[in-house]
Amino acid sequence: MIEEAYILIAEDDSDDRFLLQAAFEENGFRDKLMFVENGVEVLEHLDNIVRKKNDWCYPRFVLLDLNMPKKDGREVLKELKQHPELKKIPVVIFSTTNNEQEMRRCYELGANSYITKPNSFENLLKTVTALRSYWTHTASIPA
Repeated sequence: MIEEAYILIAEDDSDDRFLLQAAFEENGFRDKLMFVENGVEVLEHLDNIVRKKNDWCYPRFVLLDLNMPKKDGREVLKELKQHPELKKIPVVIFSTTNNEQEMRRCYELGANSYITKPNSFENLLKTVTALRSYWTHTASIPA
């Protein structure tokens, strides 16, 4: 059971999960990170929160890869943003896809932000710092 604020990260690539974990740790962030490997796991996890509302809290935000097995990020995004309770959770697309049409589509589906995965660990460190700072300290998110 998760009773504290955390960041939900949907990423199917084990190397990318490792790098994200390392980037948070190297920056000194102690946020709880919960990793899931596909879109089905994202939706199952969040559905459990809705069902056990008194015991669980929502993630601060979801970092969502687009290209995942079972259910891709676009499908997950669409379902989340159509759900009466889950639509308030910020969803940040985090993808290697750097295509303006794809970005536009994600924003139309309700993405709160779209970040192209950095091409170096140094840039990932900067991205994680900015991302975390914005979604945990700057943005106002309803409880």
